[in-house]
Amino acid sequence: MKYCIVTGGAGYVGAHCCKELAAVGYFPVVVDNLSRGHKQFAKWGAFREGDLRDHAFLDAVFKEFLPEAVFHFAGYTYVGESVEKPLLYYNNNVVATISLLDAMRENACNNIIFSSTAATYGNPQYTPIDEKHPQEPINPYGQSKLFIEKILEDYDRAYGIKYSALRYFNASGADEDGEIGEEHDPETHLIPLVIQAALGKRKNVKIFGEDYPTPDGTAVRDYVHVTDLATAHIKAFERLAHTGESISLNLGTGKGTSVLEIIESVRRVSGRPLEAVMAERRAGDPPVLVADSSAAGKILDWKCRYNDVDAIVKTAWNWHSKNL
Repeated sequence: MKYCIVTGGAGYVGAHCCKELAAVGYFPVVVDNLSRGHKQFAKWGAFREGDLRDHAFLDAVFKEFLPEAVFHFAGYTYVGESVEKPLLYYNNNVVATISLLDAMRENACNNIIFSSTAATYGNPQYTPIDEKHPQEPINPYGQSKLFIEKILEDYDRAYGIKYSALRYFNASGADEDGEIGEEHDPETHLIPLVIQAALGKRKNVKIFGEDYPTPDGTAVRDYVHVTDLATAHIKAFERLAHTGESISLNLGTGKGTSVLEIIESVRRVSGRPLEAVMAERRAGDPPVLVADSSAAGKILDWKCRYNDVDAIVKTAWNWHSKNL
C-alpha cells in the first residue's frame, strides 16, 4: 500500500486531493485537528485527529503508516484575520510546519507537496504572474506561506527533504460527484457568497469596487477548479519521486474573470435572480491577479480540465444547492 499523509485533509482543497489520491491507487492518511476542517470530508483512507505541533502524536502517525510523502494543506487562510491576529498565523502555519518537517526528518520521509499561494507575490508588478515575479507579500497570511517556502529550501539543503511548492490562485468549484465542496465559516470566497445570495441564504452580494482599470470596472481574478488543483498536486508528487528535484510552480488557468462575470455566471447556471450591491474598494485589493502557469504545464504535463467559468460555477452550484 502506498501511504501519503495529507495534513488539512478535512479541508476544502485537501479533501479533494484525498479523493484524487485514492482514485489513482494511493492511501491517504488525513491528519487534521478539525479547527476549521470537516470530519465528514475525510471519506478516503484513514483519519487521525491531532495537531501538527504535538510531536508525540505526529511521530506516532509516521511510525504507524511509514508514508512515502506528505501533502501539506493544513493552515489558516483568511487575509483579514491574519492582519488582525498575525501571531495566530505564524504559530499555526509556520511553527506547525517546522514541527511537521522535523517529524519527516526523524522518520525518513523526504517528499513534501506544499500548498502555497499567489499571496506570496503581493501586489502584482505585471500580469500574468510567473514564478520569476518578486515575492513581496502584503499581509501575514502571504508572509507565513513565504516563510514556509524559505524553510523548505533550507530543509532541502540541510536534510535532503525535497519539496514541490504549488502557488495557486483562486481555488473554486466542487467535486463533480457532489461528495465534497467548499464550506468555510465565515465564508469569504466570491463564488460561494454569490451562490448563497442566489439561494436566498443572504440578502445580497457585495462588489468591492467598480472603478478598477478593468473592462467592467470590477476586480479580475484567476479561478482554478479545485479538482484541477488536486490533480496538479499528485503530478507534482510523482515528478518529485521520480526526479528528486525541488520546485516551485504557479497553478491557475491563465484566464481572468471579473466579479461581475462571476455574478452573471451564477445567474445563468442557477436560473435565479440575485441582488448585487456596490461597496468601496477594500485596501490592498489589486485590480488583476492572473497566473502564468505555463511552467506547470510543461514540467508536470498539467492541463486544466475546467477552463470555462460556467463549468466551474456549475459544480459549485450543484454542491451548494444540495448542502446549504
